Order: sequence, then structure tokens, then C-alpha cells
Amino acid sequence: MFRYLRTLSATIMASPITSSDIMAEFASNTGLSPSSATPRRYLWTDAFAVCNFLGLNFSTGDEKYQRLALSLVEQVHTTLGQHRKDDKRKGWISGMDEEQGKLHPTIGGLRIGKQMPERGAKDPYDDDLEWDRDGQYYHYITKWMHALTCVSVATGESKYAIWAAELAKGTHDKFTYDSGGRKRMYWKMSIDLSRPQVPSMGHHDPLDGYISFQAIQVNLASRGIDDPSLETEITDMAGICQGKDWKTTDPLGLGGLLTDAFRVTHLMASGKWSEGGKLLESILEAVCRGIEGFTHHTHLDGSANHRLAFRELGLAIGLKAVPKIQKMFEDNTELSKQCPQAKKLLEKLQQQGDTIMNKIVSFWSNPANRKGSTWKEHLDINMVMLATCLQPDGFLMK
Repeated sequence: MFRYLRTLSATIMASPITSSDIMAEFASNTGLSPSSATPRRYLWTDAFAVCNFLGLNFSTGDEKYQRLALSLVEQVHTTLGQHRKDDKRKGWISGMDEEQGKLHPTIGGLRIGKQMPERGAKDPYDDDLEWDRDGQYYHYITKWMHALTCVSVATGESKYAIWAAELAKGTHDKFTYDSGGRKRMYWKMSIDLSRPQVPSMGHHDPLDGYISFQAIQVNLASRGIDDPSLETEITDMAGICQGKDWKTTDPLGLGGLLTDAFRVTHLMASGKWSEGGKLLESILEAVCRGIEGFTHHTHLDGSANHRLAFRELGLAIGLKAVPKIQKMFEDNTELSKQCPQAKKLLEKLQQQGDTIMNKIVSFWSNPANRKGSTWKEHLDINMVMLATCLQPDGFLMK
């Protein structure tokens, strides 16, 4: 009997981790299900989580996952769309009254969800502390635009498409500014969008905005919705992107570029962005150069305590997009005419990336490597992005 129990225990311990198991634990840990009066919401993590629940709904047919996705959207809006409980300001950060705020929950942007309050207008700047302070990050906002777009596609409900557009339009003029006759962007803004908290521009923020705006505009048009329109904002973002080199050796940044490449390819394949070819090639070329730098300077054989899972998993998610992009090229011969260099770049990426992706996913799927301090310090984001790696179809939605 003892031998049987020991064998059973070993079998359970060896069972592969699944996206559904991770997301069930995440929902419980953060106060989503069962619902808590004080849920732990964080915009970046929750954007991936919404997509993961949608993906589980697609793969299993179980409607509970769509309900969880929609409940999470509501929690994010009522939590991060409103002022913090420790803030003297109350209600929606947009300044709208309760009724109008519920109808337009994203129009004033969404808080990051950091534990520390934002830095006050007269407080001294501290580079280390700023990482832990609340506010609004543009690259988090674009992730939420993507999540809302995915929800609108999955449910067929237009309100999510409109909320994505209102988020884009409501934050654009606050994050962008004129500098020497050209538009630039702030990386981080105050909760009410009244002042920049970090004035530098995120490397890929304008690219994320440009592609997100295009996707939102196409989604609205498919529903016969012409207001709000993002034409002006798209033009602004195209101008900021002009002449940029997207190369990075940061794994999370590389993964983001590949998911951007996936979205551009999908828009082109659906006939909605015929002029996206040069942009797609510039992204893929930058990733190829960046991957070479990443592999030269980074060793994926280190211990868990010296690695950041969510950054590596971001790269793995992006690499999961490569065969999906290749499949779109196989199914649509017009893409090769619009992007003559893309196929070679994709083949090179697959050769470079498969080993990297498998190493990352295998390492973080091992329970022993999820016991280290860096995993626990970033538990929610690590869990959710591992789940996305295991089941990427919700995030990489066509």
C-alpha cells in the first residue's frame, strides 16, 4: 500500500502543468473567482489573463472561461479605472460620474495597479522607487486595447471594441507631445494623465500604439462603427514610427515585436492593411538581429534565482507566433508579393528560435524552477505568461 501511494504521489508530481490549472489558481489568488471585494488587479497581467481565458473557451468549449474573461474585464475597469482606495480622490479617474463612468470605463485610461501610490507633483524623483509607484504605462494600455479587441471578436459584442477605441483616443493626446516639429511620447503618466512621471519614450511604445490603433479601427469598421475614429491618432503614430530601428536584445521586447509582427500579418492577410509590408519586414529584420545579440549575451542555463521568468516567457510567446505567421504566408500568396523578404526572415527566426523557445518553456514548466525567489516575487505575471506559452491561441487570436 505504501509503495502504491508513493508511486501515485510521484505520478501526480510529474503531471505536466496545464494552462487551465494555472488560470484556475490565478483566478483564486487574485480575487477573481471567487470574487473578492478587494481583488488584486494589475493591468499587464490581466490583459494576458483575459486572452488566456478566451483561449481556454475556444479549446474546451466550456463557457465558464468566457464568463471569467468578462468578469475580469469588469474587475479591471472598476478597479484600475477608478482612483485607489488610499487616494483622497474618489470615483472614475476620467472624472465622469458613476453612471457615465460605467458606460465609458476606459476613456480616462487605466491605472497600472502598482502597490505604492503615484509620486506627487512636488515629490522628488527617485528612479528606483518609480518602478514601484502607480500611474499609467502606455505599453500596458496597448496590451489592454488588444485584450478588449480580442473580447469583442470572441463575443461579437461591439461595446468592447468601442471601449478599446475610447481607451486609445482618451490617452493618445496625453501621452504624445510635440518636440522640434515632431511628435514624441511619454513612457509613464500620472493617474489622471495630467503630468508625465517618466518623460522618456518607450522604445516600442509608438509601434505598439500604431498597430493597436490599426487593429481597433479595422474591428470597428467590420461592425459598421465609424465613431470613434482613430484616423488622426493613426497618422500621429505613423509619424513617430517613421525611421525607427526596432532592434532590441531584451527578451520581453523581442517577444513583443514578434506578436506585433503576427498582428500586422493578420491584418494584411485579411486585406485590411495592404501597406503594412515594409513595416512587417522591418520588424522581422530587427528581431533577427536582436535574437543574435540575445543568444550571444544571454545564457539560458542559469539557475531560476538569477532569471526573470516573465521576460523569458514573453520571448517564448513571441516565438510561438512564428509558425502562425508562416502559415498565413502559405495560405495567402499575396503576402509574399507585399513582403518579398519575409519568408527568409521567418525561416531564419524559426531556426534560431525553436531551441530557445523549447528551453524556456521546459525550464519554467519544471515545478522545481518555480520555487525560487524571482518566481515568487512576480508570481501573478509569471503564472499568466507561462499559461499563455502553453495555450497561446487566445493571445495570438486571428
